[in-house]
Amino acid sequence: MSTIQDIDLIIKYLQEGTDLPVEYKDILFPTLRKECELTYKDKIRKEEVLTDTDEISNVPLQVERSFLPDQGSVNSWTNLLIFGDNLQVLKTFYYDTDPLVQGKIKGKVKLIYIDPPFATEKEFSSVVGQKAYADRVSGAAFIEFLRKRLIVMRELLSPDGFICVHLDYRKKHYIKVIMDEIFGESNFRNEIAVNRVKKSIRERKKVRKLNEEFDTILLYANSELAQLLPPTRAEKKDARWHAFDAPEVRNGMDYDLFGRKPNVNRHWTWEEPRARAAVENYKKYVSEHKDNESIDAYCARLGKEFDFLRAKATTGTPEYYISASDTVLCNNLWNDISAYSFSNDYPTEKSEILLARIIGMTTEANDLVMDCFAGSGTTLAVAEKMQRRWIGCDIGKLSLYTIQKRMLQIAKSNDIFNPKRKYKKEVSAFSIVTAGLYDLGKVFALSADRYRKFVKTLFEIEDTSKDSINGITIDGEKRGAYVKIYPYWDQEMRNADIDAAYIEDLHKHIGMRIKNRFYIVAPANSVAFLNDYYELEGVKYYFLKIPYQVIRELHNEEFKKLKQPQSQRQVNNLTEAIGFHFKRPLEVESKLVKRDNQFFIAISKFLCDYAFDEEGRELKNFESLSLIMIDDSPRENGDKFIMSFFYYAKDLIKSCTENVTQEDDDSEEDENIRAELLERQQLLVPINSQAKKVRVLYIDIYGDEFSETLAWEE
Repeated sequence: MSTIQDIDLIIKYLQEGTDLPVEYKDILFPTLRKECELTYKDKIRKEEVLTDTDEISNVPLQVERSFLPDQGSVNSWTNLLIFGDNLQVLKTFYYDTDPLVQGKIKGKVKLIYIDPPFATEKEFSSVVGQKAYADRVSGAAFIEFLRKRLIVMRELLSPDGFICVHLDYRKKHYIKVIMDEIFGESNFRNEIAVNRVKKSIRERKKVRKLNEEFDTILLYANSELAQLLPPTRAEKKDARWHAFDAPEVRNGMDYDLFGRKPNVNRHWTWEEPRARAAVENYKKYVSEHKDNESIDAYCARLGKEFDFLRAKATTGTPEYYISASDTVLCNNLWNDISAYSFSNDYPTEKSEILLARIIGMTTEANDLVMDCFAGSGTTLAVAEKMQRRWIGCDIGKLSLYTIQKRMLQIAKSNDIFNPKRKYKKEVSAFSIVTAGLYDLGKVFALSADRYRKFVKTLFEIEDTSKDSINGITIDGEKRGAYVKIYPYWDQEMRNADIDAAYIEDLHKHIGMRIKNRFYIVAPANSVAFLNDYYELEGVKYYFLKIPYQVIRELHNEEFKKLKQPQSQRQVNNLTEAIGFHFKRPLEVESKLVKRDNQFFIAISKFLCDYAFDEEGRELKNFESLSLIMIDDSPRENGDKFIMSFFYYAKDLIKSCTENVTQEDDDSEEDENIRAELLERQQLLVPINSQAKKVRVLYIDIYGDEFSETLAWEE
């Protein structure tokens, strides 16, 4: 409860225009507690998640490249593969203002399947020389990390939509409570158990715990409108008669049948008209069937399926006929399939048969399916093969290029329903999209209208009813102050500068009509000031520059780049991005060499465009290297980079002649990779000795890329 002193302090803070201490949040905005909910450190209110109070805001989407854009798409839809922080991306979908997705996603997603990190604090490896990621988010941080995303996901689901969250035994109980809070306990449909990779070897006489045999999938509906199509599994069942009553009372389902009614708290399985027709069908079968002709044979002879209902000879109770079949309905124990697959050499890759079952029971053709922890891309590949539209998102460049390869080669992959055959269809049109890391040239090439929309989203500029002040165009508001977007699209203005004379002229027109600050959005090279603002007569004219240099005064937290790992241990260390950044050029010097009959790319120089890291330490040679990918069969179309193999920076910290081998990283301490890289004069990247030409993609820790094609000279 608040005291008189608390109230006086709040009034004082408001009068002074200063930020309120965080402890007053619950006094001013009390949270209505539910009957049962999970409480833990740093849990924020749903309203704060959806209004960007957590400093993670929506960001504009930028198309990097598109594949098969001339191929016909349904209702002008193009599938999306997005590189970026999934919370920023989800918020962009939720705000529904970005031209790329406006009116296409929010409230229209039929299925969301996610396979988030399991909070295991373990590392996962694929094949030799190829390591993917580490599950290193744990405890309350993991729960809140996932909860924030689930809150926004529900806002994107269609009224009859479903969400499936794939978990293991560690945190599923906590996430179940969280999902009850978000989706409502009444919308919980099933806890599905599915086989996982398991050990069956006795390593010692006594063990600490039993082996885990299954993963859990929590299935929730968005509302009562959501209906499943129950999947089936292979199992031969003979024809049989089954009791006609079922649990619970249902209106109109307790009619007289063979002189009987259902027992207390029971009902008949079918409505009365269907039941009466089934009784007549059985009478006809008795009078019309041939000697020893079974019911199934009778139906086959007539070329039609019928319902049959009779009174059981021994008891007189109603029973209905179930034909012989090769399949049975699945319940929530899926021990006939495996959750995991290893066909794309990606750790914790989920099986296509699992996703086919989930997508098949929750969606229909042309429905929209989303996976914002896309990983190896199984959800997207299966959605594609089942004629669903899809959206995938991931923070890893390894994931992005694994999925790109998988989609471009999908015709060569196995068919979902007949694995002995190839799929043989080319992929539908899809685009690679970035969120939070932008190509500056593409921004400046936008039309005037799209440029305005892009920068307004980028800098969180709100619309305002005032469009001009004393003849000066106003484009919106930011934190209560007016904003002007410098008309860079105007050729005359593009060649001019925002200098002291420009600000003084602006001030003459609006200085007396505005508050103590005014924002100008402009390209950095158009701003002739080193400082972040220019002050005239108590009015500060702030410059929001593109590329943006963070003005700390405007943000509760500094912007955080979405960093890429240098080893598998580091992948989930950085799970959220704040703000946005622009692509920066890399400086790479390399050549092809041959040593002891082994072929290598010898790299002597790798520098990113940032001179210092976030802690102010200088970034020297090799220190910013994250990942190197190789395409050993490059195509003429440069966009179609199809990764053959890759190496993290840590993989390359080895002897020049030593082959890259897999390590038991589970037992290792984290290493100072930067220090080890700094000691190297050269890095050697093994390549296929049969390749006459290779395309190399270098990626730094900030996600910036440099590509080159190297060929052997005869």
